Amino acid sequence: MLTLQGGLVLGVVVATMGLFVSQKLRVDIVALCALGALLLLGLMDEETALFGFANPATVTVAAMFVLSAGLARTGLVEWLGRRLDGLAGQTHGQLLLILCATIAILSAFIVNTATVAIFIPIAIALARTRKISASQVLIPISFASQFGGVCTLIGTSTNILVSSIAVSNGLEAFTLFEFSRLGLIMSAVGIVYLLIVSPRLLPERKGEMQTIDKYRLADYLAEFTVRDDSALVDKTWLGDRPEEARAVGLIQLLRNDTPLVRASSVRIAAGDVLLLHGSADRLMKLADSLHLDTRADSPLVDATVSSGGKHLVEALVPPRSRYIERTLSRVDMPRRFGGVVLALQRRGRLVRERIANVSLVPGDTLLLQCDAGGLESLMQSRDLIVTNELTELRIRGNRAVAALAILLLVVGLAAFNVLPIVVASLLGALGMVLTGCLNPEEAYQAVDWKVILLLAGILPLGVALRDTGAAAWLAETVLAPVVNMGPMAVLAGLYILTASLTETMSNNAAAVLLSPIALSMASSLGVDPRPFLVAITFAASTSFATPIGYQTNTMIYAPGGYRFSDYARVGIPLNLIFWGMAVLLIPMFWPF
Repeated sequence: MLTLQGGLVLGVVVATMGLFVSQKLRVDIVALCALGALLLLGLMDEETALFGFANPATVTVAAMFVLSAGLARTGLVEWLGRRLDGLAGQTHGQLLLILCATIAILSAFIVNTATVAIFIPIAIALARTRKISASQVLIPISFASQFGGVCTLIGTSTNILVSSIAVSNGLEAFTLFEFSRLGLIMSAVGIVYLLIVSPRLLPERKGEMQTIDKYRLADYLAEFTVRDDSALVDKTWLGDRPEEARAVGLIQLLRNDTPLVRASSVRIAAGDVLLLHGSADRLMKLADSLHLDTRADSPLVDATVSSGGKHLVEALVPPRSRYIERTLSRVDMPRRFGGVVLALQRRGRLVRERIANVSLVPGDTLLLQCDAGGLESLMQSRDLIVTNELTELRIRGNRAVAALAILLLVVGLAAFNVLPIVVASLLGALGMVLTGCLNPEEAYQAVDWKVILLLAGILPLGVALRDTGAAAWLAETVLAPVVNMGPMAVLAGLYILTASLTETMSNNAAAVLLSPIALSMASSLGVDPRPFLVAITFAASTSFATPIGYQTNTMIYAPGGYRFSDYARVGIPLNLIFWGMAVLLIPMFWPF
């Protein structure tokens, strides 16, 4: 029978899941709200509430972020990526095979968002030299990073998290390579699948940033001031604007910083501010021909960029950027990178605010103008991913070797059970700092604190589900029909439920919420819960059907010029293939 406390916990779970799916709040804030609700309702004491902060999974994940950053910052991963040009051959299939295999291997040991961030410009450059559309290689590299993530315990934070939950429930921890047999089989099948379907199902679409020249950005918002000598003066946008202005759209007209009503019918005056949207090349030509200035008084003209030693750079805002939820006026691009933001593009929604007032979100793409020094700083920034430049590689020599040695040492110590993974990873993170692969500031910046707070806030919710009997009640009543069908049906149901939730909410949250239920279902059946936990781990770590289900999917959304349907077309069949393989193979490797 469900107790009052169990009912309250279920209420918190439902509210938390609703907030995760709605994406109205950041996932870490939602997790901390759930933790606060548990405390306010008296559903757990303070010591239990802090369980998530002291959990080995949380500490291990933080250390793995530092280890990954050490490899990335020393230039080792990028160096490897650039060596692929001579190995990738000239055909689409050869390029995909080399890219996917390399990224899968790297993602087994390095945080996959870091790997994909480095490989986005490399993959685009390799595809361009072979006259292959970027849209036909970027989804595959995102999916391949997820393939690799399920091959080892440290491949994703979800793997570490579920292992920690197993330990807290009296089970043995998963070993470093325990997932490898199933992970390698799924990776091989996944790569073969991508080789077959990518040329057929992925569009040869020019990226959201592609035009016939090197500037591939389209549907950008740009802000211009009308000069005294502009041909737009005393013209209306709707009626008698010059012909060259008809290729772009007017979003808003401001006079003295005030938006005008029926702006398209108002006669334009010198000093007016126009918010225009269109492709980058058309905006550049328009600014030149109609004498329009950007806010920084830098003409958006290709000739100026090349002759003045300036560069037009496309930069993507990644999921872990510090600029997220900041406006461009607060980011201060001129001071940081010696450049100016000329335009902004956001997939799925037309921005109607002034550029300086737009709060950045993951996946936004910026068109910047900067000098050579600014470009170098931009390429080194972890807050923006430059997608159209490959500058001279600077590898930190012996420190790159040290970073690789540290990672191999951590893997060896954990694989041979010399040290627990949490101890080995902590020592490895410390080694990255002591050897100079990272300085202390870089180490702190490497940790994705949003993920850490998510784990710390959501882990106690899983404990509350277990301790109040809510998970057991769900297993014995609501999910009883599935339980009565036997362990294979439960395994299949848990996998598909986790995979479905992961497409719309945090994969870590889905794993934490479903793991206690899986343990209770195993108890009801009298079987080993390990196969159920493995199913949840694999389902939560492989999200293919939407651009929002996994961070790497979001990162390649704009550079590839994708639509939501592109992910579903390629990803749903792959999810079903993985589901079938999991149901077939998990009981073979982890018997009930």
